Amino acid sequence: MTRVIVCGIGGQMGQCLANLIFQSEDLELVGGTERPGSPRLGQDIGEVCGRGSMGRKVNAELAGIAGEAQVVIDFTAPEATLANGVACACAGVAMVVGTTGMKPEQLAEFRRSVQPIPCVMAPNYSTAMNVLFKLVEEAARVLGDDYDVELTEMHHHFKVDAPSGSALRLAEAAARGLNRNLSEVAVYGRQGQVGRRTQKEIGIHALRAGDIAGDHTVLFGTPGEYIELRHHATSRDAFARGALRAARFAARAGAGFYDMGDVLGLK
Repeated sequence: MTRVIVCGIGGQMGQCLANLIFQSEDLELVGGTERPGSPRLGQDIGEVCGRGSMGRKVNAELAGIAGEAQVVIDFTAPEATLANGVACACAGVAMVVGTTGMKPEQLAEFRRSVQPIPCVMAPNYSTAMNVLFKLVEEAARVLGDDYDVELTEMHHHFKVDAPSGSALRLAEAAARGLNRNLSEVAVYGRQGQVGRRTQKEIGIHALRAGDIAGDHTVLFGTPGEYIELRHHATSRDAFARGALRAARFAARAGAGFYDMGDVLGLK
């Protein structure tokens, strides 16, 4: 059995991960954390997940319990993930990270801190979405500069960062296929007299409404036709199942920084 700790276990993603771990035959939930001030702190993990008493409490800090696990799964916030990365490195415990919204300097700091351990980090753990990353890059390469590229992403109204990490990864895939630097050609939404669309720009647009789990569309268009590549998530299970697949990978991997391309053998 692979022993797993879930950070942010009281949240929607944390609950989904925990319940899928309970259902698995090869994973064991041995701990969980929550942010300071959370009403879940101190509660029994099993009761938090609607499974009955486990005799393990929800902790405020990972550092004190990290050594009990083989893998820590973290879908929290940048500042919390930075601290958790240090805790995992000190304990020699692998990580699976789905936190998005890190600034470049935060990501660089995190990568430095987790160098001694296996760490899988991805903006999206859906298997199908990771196939889409590959398809978008190939489509961009084949279609070339004659086709405009526009991305639209939709998420629930609780999401705090925009555009989503997955949308940025899709935009990077398209830019790679077109031999462009995304930082030079990305246009985030449009308003007012913006002028005619340039040939090289890649449009990225974020929508927030209701309880949308995740919807991403990449449109390639030219006069006379267009093609859309789309991923639609109907529940968080798609992401959680992929994260557990990554946890199994991380538990047996050597030290290194990986993504879902490594987990799925897409590289």
